[in-house]
Amino acid sequence: MPTSPTCPQCGLENTYVDGALWICADCGHEWGAEEAAAAGVVVRDSNGNVLVAGDTVVVIKDLKVKGSSIPLKQGTVIRNIRLVEDDAEHIEGNSEKIKGLVLKTIFLRKA
Repeated sequence: MPTSPTCPQCGLENTYVDGALWICADCGHEWGAEEAAAAGVVVRDSNGNVLVAGDTVVVIKDLKVKGSSIPLKQGTVIRNIRLVEDDAEHIEGNSEKIKGLVLKTIFLRKA
């Protein structure tokens, strides 16, 4: 499961996103996406492996694709992923049959 950035004020990891702000549930500190990027938002796959732009990932569950009649089957390889700016839960990529995918990282594992 993807992890949220640690709170810059108290250093704890119990944070969540609310609109354009990150909020610490422990101390109540709120900060913007620029500060989260400076704190180092880390994108992780379903196994906790760190993902970086250009990685290859594999779909771990059959997924329905909005706007397409072709589902993404388990085991589909997504090559050369791109990270979504300020979002640790989504990546962008292309499969062989479907282009322009935005996928949640909880349904992916690093190849």
